[in-house]
Amino acid sequence: MKNIGIYLVTLLFLTSCESNLNQVPPLEAESSSLKSYDEVLNAAYHYQQPSVTPLAVMGDFRADNMLMREAPYPAFDRFDKDLAGGDLVEQFFRPFYSNLYKSILSANNVIENSKNAKQVGEAKFLRALSYFKLVKVFGDVTVNLTATPSLSDKSILTRQPAAKVYDEVIIPDFLAAIAALDNASVSSGRASKIAAQGMLAKVYMQRGNFASAAPLLAEVVNTASAAKISLRPKFSDVFGEANDLNSEILYATRFSTSINDLYAYSQFSEWFKGTDTKSPNPLDPDLIAAFDVNPGDLRKDVTIDVANRKGKKWGNLDQDWIELRYADILLLHAEALNENGSPAATVLKVLDPIRTRAGLSVLDPAEIDTKEKVRKVILDERRLELALEGQRWFDLVRTGTVDSEMGQTVDKNYYLFPIPNSEVLSSGGVITQNAGY
Repeated sequence: MKNIGIYLVTLLFLTSCESNLNQVPPLEAESSSLKSYDEVLNAAYHYQQPSVTPLAVMGDFRADNMLMREAPYPAFDRFDKDLAGGDLVEQFFRPFYSNLYKSILSANNVIENSKNAKQVGEAKFLRALSYFKLVKVFGDVTVNLTATPSLSDKSILTRQPAAKVYDEVIIPDFLAAIAALDNASVSSGRASKIAAQGMLAKVYMQRGNFASAAPLLAEVVNTASAAKISLRPKFSDVFGEANDLNSEILYATRFSTSINDLYAYSQFSEWFKGTDTKSPNPLDPDLIAAFDVNPGDLRKDVTIDVANRKGKKWGNLDQDWIELRYADILLLHAEALNENGSPAATVLKVLDPIRTRAGLSVLDPAEIDTKEKVRKVILDERRLELALEGQRWFDLVRTGTVDSEMGQTVDKNYYLFPIPNSEVLSSGGVITQNAGY
């Protein structure tokens, strides 16, 4: 995939595809003549799949959970311009970038043309999710909100400030999805109202807008039971192909070996399990040490294999990628309450179900009695609960704890990742590279 303006493949969804999802209309169809946009919407879902492995690697291998072994991949564990190297761009940043814009283009087509309000709501959810991922990874990004962008006007490629993308695209789209959707499709692999609420809350948390996040998170918690969302009794019940789309999952990107795979490299499960030769023993000793602080933590043996220095949470290529689950919501709710000034006893109580499930004692507000102490235990809890789920690096960035947790001073240029250089070149320099790369 080349430049998203000149090569944005306006008619991409009109070409045939071998996917069992049959996600695109036949070649001879014109988008304006379509009566059903189910297949175009399926394409928007399907193009989320190739973004998963790159984002998972960025989230855990960039942070202190996983390590790369074979050159040039250890650039993930350094903070310099080497991360923009050719092999890394080809395997991670280009597929992530190009396929999310394909998802956006398909979503735009549904939004512009479908008369089905639920379809439009799902498309807006996917467009918001796509831009949320892009902004977290790259910062300022090119914005396209039409199904038929100009192929001659390069000015549309100009990167828009991340704050503007949040305010004018991501937040409005999630709000529109909330208004259009219900919870009939929860845990089905489709967008739902509660998934949109949860994702919007994550957006607010990413931006440090705790005042907006807290009531939204409270609403998700209060309506979870009615939507048949709850913590699984055992942590091990959350993961594995047999547990796909379980009651804890608000939203997941679906994977199946029977579906055409748009990502041409090793999938996320292989990276974490160490079956990719570039990192056969990827487990970072720092994550082992973090688990060892609480020797009875039941999450440890589900998440990591200490003896073989690898991850265990992800099993095979048919296992779905969890984008948002209820434990994440509870942890974010506790964090938002703490940042908004709630008493330690109130905040720590939100963590009780997560810790109890992990076989740990509840935290004592008499000991953890300041906002700073509570903030630290929540970050530690997020690390262990969500390890190998692509969250760690982005948590460190948004909480301003990169240096303290990584044990070094990191140039803030390297909080973001490099734009694929092919996009910069093919745009004639209209798309600019991130500083430091």
